[in-house]
Amino acid sequence: MPGTSSERVFPSLDGFVGGKSEIRNPKSEIIDLPSFLFMVQLVNNAVLMDYSFSNPLVPPDEVRSWLDGLPRPIAITGGTGFVGSHLVDTLCAAGIEPRVLVRDPDAPRWIADAPVRWVVGSLDDQQALKRLVKGAGTVVHLAGVLRAGRESDFDTGNRVGTANVVAAMREVAESARLVQVSSLAAAGPSPARDGIGPEVEPAPISWYGRSKLAAEGEARTWNGGGGWVILRPPAIYGPRDSDVFEFFRMANRGLVALPGGERWLTVAWVGDVIRSILAATAADAGSLFHLGEPNPLLLDDLIAKLCRAGGVRARVVRVPPGLVSGAGAIGSALQRLGWRRLALTSDKSRELLARHWTARTADSLESLGTRTSKTFLEGAETTWDWYRNQGWLK
Repeated sequence: MPGTSSERVFPSLDGFVGGKSEIRNPKSEIIDLPSFLFMVQLVNNAVLMDYSFSNPLVPPDEVRSWLDGLPRPIAITGGTGFVGSHLVDTLCAAGIEPRVLVRDPDAPRWIADAPVRWVVGSLDDQQALKRLVKGAGTVVHLAGVLRAGRESDFDTGNRVGTANVVAAMREVAESARLVQVSSLAAAGPSPARDGIGPEVEPAPISWYGRSKLAAEGEARTWNGGGGWVILRPPAIYGPRDSDVFEFFRMANRGLVALPGGERWLTVAWVGDVIRSILAATAADAGSLFHLGEPNPLLLDDLIAKLCRAGGVRARVVRVPPGLVSGAGAIGSALQRLGWRRLALTSDKSRELLARHWTARTADSLESLGTRTSKTFLEGAETTWDWYRNQGWLK
């Protein structure tokens, strides 16, 4: 694990109390040295697991070649979210000041202390978008709508939002490279467990997937000097994620509900997605890449590995498709009434019931010059540690 306590050297404490192996606290009570060092280790571990620009998930040295060649300035939408915040951490750790679009500068979530240039606004604020991308060498478009109660809301947040970014680039960033972070949902599920490649005709099955495919269409209209590159990640997991987290939470409670039938998945460690985004800034213009581990996982095996990584035991319960659809319908109704962050909606239930969400990624990763840095078991171990350290799980 990056930055374990064994890699940190605590200075000698000899002489703090007459050269003895003891320390006095403010109340003059004596604490034996082993206990003190144990407490220091706990604090160090907590700090190290709290990723930030001073302790990024992806250290700059691991992606130095792409950072050195990165066309600057770099502008980012979605920089306060799960994936975007880790990208911002890596950039800031490398001494690069990104511009980040933010709705509320008083609530920047994971990157509150990062040395970034805030641009206050949203995807429907054309003036803010022009301030964000003006003169940019690279624009990474991560922002979008993941859940909504209506198809029109997905279209507005994903297709129209992308169109607005591209329109702003046409006015004030004529030479920029556009990196469009899409989703495997835009391609649709695979008919076979081996997965589909970028060349396969897309067949999205959800409102979300159709809106992301339409957003790709808007990105393809960018004809500026830097060209466009589109990335399609699958389900992404890792520290700060709140979606795949639901499976961690169910496993932690000892009961995991899954739809019946054999299902295979491609998943991606968030650190590998960050590497791919940076690699995309140097990839051939007009390219489309599928991301994720090259070897798909059977859903049951994925849950078994997840439990093993967390040291927990859980029972799998098969849920009938009709019940999944019904729960999704209730979730969508609640969302239309103003509820947010619901785990299951009608749109998500359609995706959940699809048989194989798998992608052929080996050729894409080779073309990008990247590789998977963690197996799912290794990534899940790191993710469990973070959830527990942050109090998300006990």
